[in-house]
Amino acid sequence: SLNVYDALVDILNRPRVKEVYGISFSAESIAIAALLHDLCKVNFYVESTRNVKENGVWKTVPFYTIDDRLPYGHGEKSVYIASGYMRLTRDEAFAIRYHMGFSTNDDPGNVGKSMEMFPLAFFLNCADTEAAYFVEGSNK
Repeated sequence: SLNVYDALVDILNRPRVKEVYGISFSAESIAIAALLHDLCKVNFYVESTRNVKENGVWKTVPFYTIDDRLPYGHGEKSVYIASGYMRLTRDEAFAIRYHMGFSTNDDPGNVGKSMEMFPLAFFLNCADTEAAYFVEGSNK
C-alpha cells in the first residue's frame, strides 16, 4: 500500500493531470484511497503448510491459504470495512471500490462510468498496477 501511495502521488503530480485536466485531490483523500484500497486483505491470508517434491524428496514447506471470514468481494469489502471507522468521500469510496479496474467480474459499464465520474478511481487503478507489476513484481 505504501508503494501504491508513492505511485499515486507521482501520477497526480504530473503536469498533464494538474494543469491540462485540472484534477487535484486533497492529501488526505490520496492517503486514504491508497492506504486503504486493500484493507480487505487484513486477516484474509493464514499460514499453512503444503508438501512439495524437491529433488525427488517430499518436503513440507510454508504456504499461505485464504480464510475469508467476510466474503463481501474485494474493493467493496475494503470500502465496507473502512466505513465502519470513518466517513469516506465519494471519490475515496469509488476509488477504493474500483481500484482493480477492468480486471474483475464487475460490469465493465459500471467500472468505466465510475472511472469517468470519479477520476481518483482511475488513477488509483494505475498506481496499484504500477506498484504490483513494476515496483514489486518480476518486471523490476
